[in-house]
Amino acid sequence: MTDQFNNRPDIPVSHLGVLDIIRVGGSGLKTRRFRAVLSAIGITIGIATLVGILGLSESGSADLIKELDALGTNLLTVQAGEGFQAGQVSLPADAASMIKRIDPVYEVATISRVSGGVFRNDLIEDGRTRGITIFAGDLNLVKAQRGSLKAGAYLTDTTSEFPIVVLGAVAAERLGISEILGDQKIVVGDTWFTVGGILNPLHLAADLDRGAIIGYGAAEKFLDHDDPADVVYVRAYPEHVNDVRSVMAATVNPQNPEEVQVSRASDVLEARAAATTTFTSLFVGLGAVALLVGGVGIANVMVMAVIERRNEIGLRRALGATRFHIASQFLTESLLLSTIGGVTGILIGILATAVFTIIKDWILVIPGYAIMGGIISSILIGGIAGFYPALRAANLSPTEALRTK
Repeated sequence: MTDQFNNRPDIPVSHLGVLDIIRVGGSGLKTRRFRAVLSAIGITIGIATLVGILGLSESGSADLIKELDALGTNLLTVQAGEGFQAGQVSLPADAASMIKRIDPVYEVATISRVSGGVFRNDLIEDGRTRGITIFAGDLNLVKAQRGSLKAGAYLTDTTSEFPIVVLGAVAAERLGISEILGDQKIVVGDTWFTVGGILNPLHLAADLDRGAIIGYGAAEKFLDHDDPADVVYVRAYPEHVNDVRSVMAATVNPQNPEEVQVSRASDVLEARAAATTTFTSLFVGLGAVALLVGGVGIANVMVMAVIERRNEIGLRRALGATRFHIASQFLTESLLLSTIGGVTGILIGILATAVFTIIKDWILVIPGYAIMGGIISSILIGGIAGFYPALRAANLSPTEALRTK
């Protein structure tokens, strides 16, 4: 009897390779394509949101850094602040000359506000100034701002003594002047001035964008203005800009340094970058919520798949499939579902970022960690979402599964 049992042929052990597991897992998606697409949409939206937001954030930051590099972070703005004394506070008349004595300073330019309005012609009421301010400015003002001209030319030693005006970008738009056409005149104060140039926007001096700039000589000769500078723009060597800023107030007004306000114009752009980072974190959180919803959707679909395919599971177990094989099948199906959704989301996020950067004329930057994070996140979510359904399927008894209708 013992010899009879010993002579029985050995039943081969069931084997399932990696490719077989992937093929079997993918067959479940093929037979339920519509449901698979719907369940993958949540992952796709979440990953696309994460990649798109991180890409837009990095692209915007790269554009801002490029802008900061072009404009420089070493521009200081000096103007009168609020002192303890009653009455209006102003900068000392020798403020610019005192600032030039500071060794790391290599560029100083001043402006002085001139009373009066700016009008397209002399038929407009005095009160309708359209918010344009008259400035008397130094000849190196545009250089200190690292600005450029849209049309015409800036003031020179000669033209600054004559009734010639250079308009800021916003001022020119409000006056309806987009180009220099010969002897084009506007009323500045109560005098006709010839428009000699139009500036491009100055990102570090928004006030000048809304200004009409004339020379100090012309201001004194035609508008009876000889007041000292109201604002001093200072360029210092970048490595010493903080040191210069710390001694600026005492240098300008040794007796009352509290009456001097010193600011760095690029701080506004850096604050904008910080605000952008805050909004980025918010949208990343929304993307994470979308991923969570997508993971729950995949888990729900996989649980339903186990219930609907109990007969299949029982038949495979009866034919020799092990619990590991059954668990691998359903876990692979979940991983494929989430990975397909993740890859699709990455592609959509990259495409959306590219389109937006082209519209905004930004530098396209897709951070590598966003792509890797999207892939890893989708795989993790697929694994977590498919773990319980796979375990449930593996623990089904073959006889019980086959009896279920």
